Amino acid sequence: MRRAAAQAALAALLAGAGATASAHDSWFAPLPRTDRGEVVFAFGTGNQFPVQEVTIPLTQLRSHGCQGPGQRAAPMRWVADRPTALVLRSARPVPAGAALTCWAQLHPIAIDIDDATVEVYLQEVSALPAVRERWAALRARGVRWQESYTKVSRIEVNALEAAAVAATVPEAIAGLPIDLRLESPLPLRAGDTLRAQLLRDGQPLAGLPLELRSDLSPLGVWRQTDAEGRVNIPVPLAARWVLRGVELRAAEKQADAWDSRFITLAFEVLPRP
Repeated sequence: MRRAAAQAALAALLAGAGATASAHDSWFAPLPRTDRGEVVFAFGTGNQFPVQEVTIPLTQLRSHGCQGPGQRAAPMRWVADRPTALVLRSARPVPAGAALTCWAQLHPIAIDIDDATVEVYLQEVSALPAVRERWAALRARGVRWQESYTKVSRIEVNALEAAAVAATVPEAIAGLPIDLRLESPLPLRAGDTLRAQLLRDGQPLAGLPLELRSDLSPLGVWRQTDAEGRVNIPVPLAARWVLRGVELRAAEKQADAWDSRFITLAFEVLPRP
């Protein structure tokens, strides 16, 4: 019952997003650590980073966890339900000098969208020409947009500046349907170049547009992944950032429908020392 309510809320957010729709992204936002040192996050959905507008009930999470360098992954723990975010924490304390990767995958949700909203949606995800061509053909036949989407969100936690340790490179997360892996050593600092690789079912995904946004500006920077699924983008400012993308393709099991995989990678860029 709770999962059905969550699915309805998330579907309604996309259907009613209008001109500001940013493909109803979901992402992790860092919160103050616990007294014991567990890392805490707000996990929510919104039209545009960094404002979370809709919470994600714990029952909607298909998988989740945190993993540090040389550590085994451990599921996150529930902390609280808020109106705009689910609050989660790492299963164990994390030393201030250690980096950490956390992620969550949502259960698939089926939606249908009116034609006007589809046009906004395709613009907001920078849809590829092949997607637009297929949609034009379906629309000409009077077919309504039907989609099943799954979402993966990931966050990289830097070592704290005052206790920075040797730079580390986050690992890929096994078993995710889509993943964005930072290849730049952590911590990132203002003026560094972000290097990341996009993976679909563990394999590089080439030619997909990804957008980089910060919490300091509503404007984003788009790059398309190369033949190895990689992008390189300068990050000029110390800020919170998210790298986001949506892969749309024809559904395998339902004629005239779509399958999509949403991905967000949240991280922080620190000032130069």
